[in-house]
Amino acid sequence: MVMKVYGSVLSTATMRVFAALYEKDLEFEFVPVDLRAGEHKKEHFLALNPFGQIPAFEDGDLKLFESRAISQYIAHVYADKGTPLVCEGKPMATVGVWLDVEAHQFEPLALKLRRELLYKPRSGMATDAAVVEETEAKLAKVLDVYEARLSQSKYLGCDCFTLADLHHLPAMTTLMGTPVKKLFGARPKVSAWLADISARPAWAKVLAMRNQQ
Repeated sequence: MVMKVYGSVLSTATMRVFAALYEKDLEFEFVPVDLRAGEHKKEHFLALNPFGQIPAFEDGDLKLFESRAISQYIAHVYADKGTPLVCEGKPMATVGVWLDVEAHQFEPLALKLRRELLYKPRSGMATDAAVVEETEAKLAKVLDVYEARLSQSKYLGCDCFTLADLHHLPAMTTLMGTPVKKLFGARPKVSAWLADISARPAWAKVLAMRNQQ
């Protein structure tokens, strides 16, 4: 049976799953979920994700939700396919650290900035300049840590591309269309790392899906 991804091509969380699947060269069926119509809150979708959030994922009789959990499943269960995405032994512990850093240090700040700089203007709401300034300052400190790490290692987890890098792609790509871009450009190692991972063929396929909308 072909794997199924339920979500939206404009959703950064769904894009994270697409990226993992494309890195693994795995076939899958994309099932669009109409968020404006509230489809994600209806009974048939809640059977896939009881929290009513995208994405949801099916692989045979296995049903998963939470994009990071889905990508880790893909990386481990299909370890013999495509890009490894995980490491064996001690390096995997370091990858695990940076997976948590992305989820708990980077993503909350990136989400707040996306809300202020992208989502609010699209909804006709005013951007809160004070929130942007405060959040940018916090993100700058996080990126300083990244700059130091990337001075020691080609990628965040180790010297090869892993989920620790992949998980950053959706949010970072979105932020490149905002003034926050300057924070990445001001840090040479971070800037080079971002250019490297953004140029991956798998990510180009994800962006092609998004751009078709």
